[in-house]
Amino acid sequence: MEILYLLVPLSVALVFLILVGLWWAVNRGQFEDIEAEGERILRND
Repeated sequence: MEILYLLVPLSVALVFLILVGLWWAVNRGQFEDIEAEGERILRND
C-alpha cells in the first residue's frame, strides 16, 4: 500500500509531462503537414 504513495504522484507527473510535450509539438507546428515528409523522401532534390 505504501508504494502507491510513490507511484500515483509519479504517474500523474508522467502524464503531465506527456501532455506538455504534446502541447509543445502542436504549437511548434509538428503536425501541420504530415504528408510532405513522406513525399520529400521520394523527390530528387
